[in-house]
Amino acid sequence: MRRLFRFVVSAALAALVLVASSGHYRAWAAGETAPAGTEVKIDNFSFTPQAITVKAGTTITWTNHDDIPHTVVSDEKLFKSKTLDTDDKFSITLTKPGTYSYFCSIHPKMTGTIIVE
Repeated sequence: MRRLFRFVVSAALAALVLVASSGHYRAWAAGETAPAGTEVKIDNFSFTPQAITVKAGTTITWTNHDDIPHTVVSDEKLFKSKTLDTDDKFSITLTKPGTYSYFCSIHPKMTGTIIVE
């Protein structure tokens, strides 16, 4: 029952994902399929790979493989995931070239970088 409750709440929250007014990215809600792109694993309190380089328009998906929750938050406040439980995913598509740093707001020593060409 608890797992079902978490799923329903997660789905409801994911449905409220907003597209940033700056136009730098698009987030994908639960049930939506993100285009093919790049995967980042969250495991053992780290993002792997820690740094990635992608072309503009590439979708990046983080999957939490840890047994504890994590988040994915842009240093520039361009994107922010909900709290990701085990096996939860968060996807964005960055459309403007630049360097985007991010971290886990629960464990701030967890950091990563995305370079968009």
